Amino acid sequence: MRSTRTRRFGLATIIALALALFSLAPTASAADPAPAELTFTTDAATTRPGGTVNLSMTIKNNKTYDIWFVYQTIDPTWLTTQRPDLKYAFTGCTLASDAGAVPCSGTGPADLGTNYGATVPPGQSRTVTLTLQVAADSGCNGNIGFYSYFYVEFSDSTSVNGGPVYTPETRVLCA
Repeated sequence: MRSTRTRRFGLATIIALALALFSLAPTASAADPAPAELTFTTDAATTRPGGTVNLSMTIKNNKTYDIWFVYQTIDPTWLTTQRPDLKYAFTGCTLASDAGAVPCSGTGPADLGTNYGATVPPGQSRTVTLTLQVAADSGCNGNIGFYSYFYVEFSDSTSVNGGPVYTPETRVLCA
């Protein structure tokens, strides 16, 4: 009597497990884009001591709600900090707008989010360009690169964190 009950229980368990596995198997679906996306570009891959490079940052709103707030940091990569002979500074900031480029502020290592201006509607993006000035007495044959973390709040009261996002490196060449 016991062996029949055990067999029935074992068979029922195997069938239940098989049904659970097949019904819970993940289905193929397209991945949703990140709610907010940060990308970087530069206008030059190389420069010389005394030169400048424009570093553009673009935040894109992939969500169906407005971006209300962006907080962003930008810091040198570890390899950049290991070259004390590389001397550089952010000397300018512009926000791309319908009326052309307008000045912005906050070119330090933190609080870059205010540079993106007002609300970023769904499907749109904002681009801020920072001017990277390499000092005339800078060392050369080294790369300057940065990374960024960002925090975005949307009009539906949700938020998202992102990063690190790395910039393209700029090579400082000797003359």
